[in-house]
Amino acid sequence: MNDFESISEELSSLDETGLSKVSKLAQMQVQLQRRVADIEEELKTAQRDLRQVSEDQLPAAMAEYNITKLELDDGSSLVVNKFYNASIPKDEVKAQEAFEWLVDNGHGDLIKNEVLVRFVRGQEDKAEEFANKLAEEGMAVSTKKKVEPMTLKGFVREQTELGTPIPTETFNIFIGERSKVTPKMKRG
Repeated sequence: MNDFESISEELSSLDETGLSKVSKLAQMQVQLQRRVADIEEELKTAQRDLRQVSEDQLPAAMAEYNITKLELDDGSSLVVNKFYNASIPKDEVKAQEAFEWLVDNGHGDLIKNEVLVRFVRGQEDKAEEFANKLAEEGMAVSTKKKVEPMTLKGFVREQTELGTPIPTETFNIFIGERSKVTPKMKRG
């Protein structure tokens, strides 16, 4: 008897109780999948709304009324801080422009170079040998340049605060303000 016949026999031997249980569990899974999708969508909406209030509306209102810090009724405090976002573009031409700018402006040490070569199991000795003789082997090698995201953000913050101009579009730079609520410290 082949696998298909044995599975077919098992399925035909299921009683009504088994089918009912499987059917109910399948329906439950469908409902839970829908619920998870709804909650994920609700979360995205709430995150977008929070970002709009914390990065746009509240900092603007506090600036309009020249408020730098606010103590709330519940004892928590509210401040607005600057934040920095930057990234190397995914587009290879623009990424190369970003790397060239860093090198030309004395910040090439931020760039990390990766060389990746894949070997299959059993080629450990060959991998070690290859690492020592890359140029002699002539194998295809994948190289990648990158700047760690947090390093780039820190660099952009530091250079901006020093007044050093950095090409905004080259590094996808966005500098904004974000409000932060700090809950009242509980005393034990």
